Amino acid sequence: MKPGFPLILASASPRRKKLLQRAGFKFKVVPSGIDETDLKINSTIPADYAAGLALAKATQVAKKHPTALVIGADTVVDFNSQVVGKPVDAEDAERIIRLLFSRPHKVITAIAFVRIEDGTEIVETDTTTVYPRKLTEQQIADYIRTGQWQQKAGAYAIQETGDEFVERIDGSLTNVMGLPMELVERLLNTLTI
Repeated sequence: MKPGFPLILASASPRRKKLLQRAGFKFKVVPSGIDETDLKINSTIPADYAAGLALAKATQVAKKHPTALVIGADTVVDFNSQVVGKPVDAEDAERIIRLLFSRPHKVITAIAFVRIEDGTEIVETDTTTVYPRKLTEQQIADYIRTGQWQQKAGAYAIQETGDEFVERIDGSLTNVMGLPMELVERLLNTLTI
């Protein structure tokens, strides 16, 4: 599938790239280069926080590619209405894993479409509830040693941990992977091309 305009993914995430490729989209990857820790998002509401980051990423790239439709995305974990981001080190990753795998939590991905040329700016979010398995001390220790928690919201990736960590989900699997393809395709279909 190729929209009638250049499509850019403003993300360095290999998971997001793979999901778009699997869906048959033709696009370029141009990471925003934004340091998320430097951005001041004026909300502590997880969905609003993710939306602010996704929009900032898409806008940054769209300024350099004004005729392209730029897709920005950001995924956060919502645990009791608190944003759980990426761990800073192994100790933080262990704390996050123990927290999230104690009871259900939500994964929220915000998608932003920005095209400077015609003023397009759309931001929506998708939410999936994750029902975790009870992890043993050995499973937690083994997982932390792998380093797979690095650069991942909530310190895990469902495509890597799968059934070992997750009992079931309520919502989109691709949302938990970082790019809710059902939402992406629906939004693309609403745009005038």
